[in-house]
Amino acid sequence: MREAALYETKPDGSVRCRLCAHYCLIPLGDRGKCGVRENQAGTLFTLVYGRTITESVDPIEKKPLFHFYPGSAAYSMATPGCNFRCRWCQNWQISQAVQDQDLSAGRPAEPEQIVARAQAAGCRSIAYTYTEPTIFYEYALDTARRARAGGMANIFVSNGYMSAEMLKVFHPYLDAANIDLKSFRDETYREYVGARLKPVLMTLQRLKKYGIWLEVTTLVIPGINDSAAELSDAARFVAGELGPDTPWHLSAFYPAYRMMDTPPTPSETLKRAREIGFQEGLRYVYLGNVSGLGTENTLCPSCGAPLIERRNCQLLSNRVSGGCCPDCGTSISGVGL
Repeated sequence: MREAALYETKPDGSVRCRLCAHYCLIPLGDRGKCGVRENQAGTLFTLVYGRTITESVDPIEKKPLFHFYPGSAAYSMATPGCNFRCRWCQNWQISQAVQDQDLSAGRPAEPEQIVARAQAAGCRSIAYTYTEPTIFYEYALDTARRARAGGMANIFVSNGYMSAEMLKVFHPYLDAANIDLKSFRDETYREYVGARLKPVLMTLQRLKKYGIWLEVTTLVIPGINDSAAELSDAARFVAGELGPDTPWHLSAFYPAYRMMDTPPTPSETLKRAREIGFQEGLRYVYLGNVSGLGTENTLCPSCGAPLIERRNCQLLSNRVSGGCCPDCGTSISGVGL
């Protein structure tokens, strides 16, 4: 255990955690909604510092980040826990493990060990992913500082529920983020996720303001968030508030966790969603978790020439030259293209 950051102790011994947008008021001896921050005698402790539940080397495209050092490797890490309760969670075995008070999984790893492993594997970046990185903030921050000193980039793959206070401290060490925009309806967030929509939108705006490279992912779930009206609203927000060059990843749902009876997303629904994204002004819209559709490729938004070819999150070719389309000279947004 290690004392947590971003909290204040109240006169009655309870603590107000200011790490994420839940702003949990945690009584003595209790934990926050994430399950990994515990109030012990008026001091808030993080229970997952220095303990990873998974570590792996992934292509950056798997995060998914398609416009950030394409073809590079990201050292991916996570601890147990999450501040969301998504009924469709794809990683529920590790993200929801703490709800059973199980923090024993994984192995010890200090920040300098994580960075050394990433460097030894030839990774361009470290990705804090798989579970929600906000909940292991202290661990991620110490690792990110060492990674930056070692010449590596830092990436968050996140649900976007971090507080303004957290981002104020962390953003100087954060280079890119992929944020899950799970729905564009507050009632869906409340019913299926246990959170609210507005804090996620505010996080997206803050990341953009801080100049962090940003991509957005929406898991398209039949009967939950797949209406044309909602997809249009989401795409309009991304294009209008974050910019038309912001990549939007639309992923297919497959039955998981507490939604085993919900059918997979039809390919026609995804194709329609992609067209909606383009109609709302987005220049880069990708489909994920499906094969054979040819929708992982980056096309020039001006002349339509194929520039970056991918298949199943693997880079096959990259024709971008000096950040531009070699055929018409149009600038292609991204980092390290």
